[in-house]
Amino acid sequence: MTVTVNGLAELKKLAGSDLGSSDWIEVTQDRIDTFADATGDHQWIHVDPERAAAGPFGAPIAHGYLTLSLFIPLFTELLDVRGVTTKVNYGLNKVRFPSPVRAGSRIRLTARLTEVEDVPGGVQIAVDGTIEIEGGAKPAAVLQSLSRFYA
Repeated sequence: MTVTVNGLAELKKLAGSDLGSSDWIEVTQDRIDTFADATGDHQWIHVDPERAAAGPFGAPIAHGYLTLSLFIPLFTELLDVRGVTTKVNYGLNKVRFPSPVRAGSRIRLTARLTEVEDVPGGVQIAVDGTIEIEGGAKPAAVLQSLSRFYA
């Protein structure tokens, strides 16, 4: 369920709040191949299903940075900030990829808005996120994302 806030004052009140979990999305081989084309990273473990089946993970796996890039569409399911002029991805703090995402797996984001601090003209938020793999013992990614919202 999406949490919707109107303006920076309401956003500040969310500091320390759990934002819940997004819907599950499938990481298809087609998505992996498209990411490989976009980045030029065509390592066999991602794009050669036959060879990858005999590799260490038993199937092709998503690029770690593909998994990380899916944070944004998953996060937009959790928080909608209205009444601002600009939304900017400011960066990331510690990022880890504890478990690979096999082609055909489903992932979702569980997030907590840990900090909201003033910056010139707006606020910066820190979100602790865990990208889970459906049925997996370990998450695909654990990270802290920083975003800025300007009035």
